[in-house]
Amino acid sequence: MKKITSLLIFFLSFGMFGQDKLSLDDCYLLLKKNYPLVHQNELLANQNELDVAVIKTDKLPKLDLLAQTTYQSDVTKMPIVIPNNPVEALNKDQYKANISINQLIYNGGLIEASTSAKIADLKTRQQQIEVSLYQLLNQVNQLYFSILLHQEKKALLTSKKNQLEVKLKEIKSGIKYGMLLPTSDKVIEVELLKIRQQYTEIEQSSKSLISTLSAIIGVEIISNTQLQTPEIITNLTDQIQRPETALFELQKSQVNAYKNLIAKKNNPKIFGFATGGYGNPGLNMLENSFQTYYIAGIKLNWEVFDWNKSKKEQESIQINNDIIDNQQEIFKLNTSIELEQQLSEIEKLSSTINDDKEIIELRKEILATADSQLKNGIITASTYITEITNLYEAENNLRTHKIQLLLAKVNYKTIKGN
Repeated sequence: MKKITSLLIFFLSFGMFGQDKLSLDDCYLLLKKNYPLVHQNELLANQNELDVAVIKTDKLPKLDLLAQTTYQSDVTKMPIVIPNNPVEALNKDQYKANISINQLIYNGGLIEASTSAKIADLKTRQQQIEVSLYQLLNQVNQLYFSILLHQEKKALLTSKKNQLEVKLKEIKSGIKYGMLLPTSDKVIEVELLKIRQQYTEIEQSSKSLISTLSAIIGVEIISNTQLQTPEIITNLTDQIQRPETALFELQKSQVNAYKNLIAKKNNPKIFGFATGGYGNPGLNMLENSFQTYYIAGIKLNWEVFDWNKSKKEQESIQINNDIIDNQQEIFKLNTSIELEQQLSEIEKLSSTINDDKEIIELRKEILATADSQLKNGIITASTYITEITNLYEAENNLRTHKIQLLLAKVNYKTIKGN
């Protein structure tokens, strides 16, 4: 199944969407595959890998090379003269070259804490990308259903056009046999020209919407692609599963990681070291000659008292946790308000659609009566056009409200995160 999904995403993202149909789920997949922000995940992962590698170099031995030559105004001398055992005075020009090796033995878990903090940073920043991508779903929803509505309007205009063309033939026949006024057909022809204008407007508007949607999902949608009407089932019992929820938790983990890092900074650190060198003088300052020498040992570094610096840093970090809790509370409140608004919109549109259906049935009866009256010369073609336009407007309202209801349901699911 995973292989099929991967192949599907591959073909969908291959420059141009060449299928006859496009679904809302396709748009979501393409957005997550092609939107430029997605590529930051890989960049952040690569950066984090380098940062962690840099931190772990502290475990490796440090090798330092020192070479120097000096000239000094005075040198160490014996304060007394020993008979028959003269001590040669040191040269004022001195030379030294040595190599030092320092190896960390113990640092109280500082490296591990630093690594954990970097990984927490990575997860938080990657989740922020997920949040940004998720926020784009609202824009995709709006564009998708706007295009879908234009498709519905085009289909309805086509139906109206076909109906008028049939009626035009009937009217021309009625004029021919003297049953209708000679200009009756002109009224129908004017209406057909208006339909052509409306069709052009819809085409241009659709083209602009499709272009915008194509830019967001990263593929070119060809003109004959039909957007599928999704089946939306809203489950009012589902829990909120927004990526922001995971982001808040990761931010808290990040804060805890930094609190742990601060605590580790004051732990004692133990190093092993060794220095080997060659110089004049060597370690024996009384021997005026070039000598080899070495020093080896272990040293302890422990900042016993830091004037409560670490404590204050941790208290400052803890305030971030409180800020995150506050942001989470605000997010839940705003999400709850948005959900209530969408539920109200869903209920309103559902009621409106029921009214639209009743209106359409009544308009059809009125139009049927007008059609009979037109054939018998009781009304003019203009009156008939008025009634067919009224029916068209009622059907257009129904389709518009149905699309708006689907959009409200999708928005509800998007707000909830499922």
